Amino acid sequence: MQGGKAMDALSFLRADHESVLGMLEVLDGPPQGDGAHQSGLATMVTNLVIAESQHEAIEEQLFWPAVRTALDDGDDLADHAIAQEEAGKALLQQLEDSRPGEPEYHRALAEFSTAAREHIDYEENVVWPRFTTAISAQDLEKLGDKLRTAKKIAPTRPHPNAPSGGLAQNTMGVAVAAVDHLRDRLSGRAANNPPDAPTS
Repeated sequence: MQGGKAMDALSFLRADHESVLGMLEVLDGPPQGDGAHQSGLATMVTNLVIAESQHEAIEEQLFWPAVRTALDDGDDLADHAIAQEEAGKALLQQLEDSRPGEPEYHRALAEFSTAAREHIDYEENVVWPRFTTAISAQDLEKLGDKLRTAKKIAPTRPHPNAPSGGLAQNTMGVAVAAVDHLRDRLSGRAANNPPDAPTS
């Protein structure tokens, strides 16, 4: 372990999950109508969109393919999880396309909050226990390194219509992420990029 920074895949993903759950807790019951404009809600939601977009992208690029390979029913587990993630991306896109105070914005936020918690529960309590019995600690740590590297260049927007697995995700994801990061810099949105979860 170099400088205490090595982290196995599930510890890395759990730190992401805890960060997202913390954001959702803050966002529960946000002010409606005019109050929403004064609350910093848009900035908090942008943080959530960035964090979730990066997290789902690296899972689809690296984690779910590893689940498919490691487990006999990995395809079924991954397909179910990716279907949840795709539904979540559609809700994140609604948040990107609407504004605080608009009914669809608050509806999408409430639906995403429920869906994200269900997805995290499925991942941590159904998939992870099975995955840890099928993969070595060394391979888990290698996967953690790959996830951490991939997150640095992951897309920062949801892209619900982009491919969600395999080679297409890897090749298109790099191009899409590059455009996202450029748009973020030009728009000032990059300032909302949430800090990485601690790695020590």
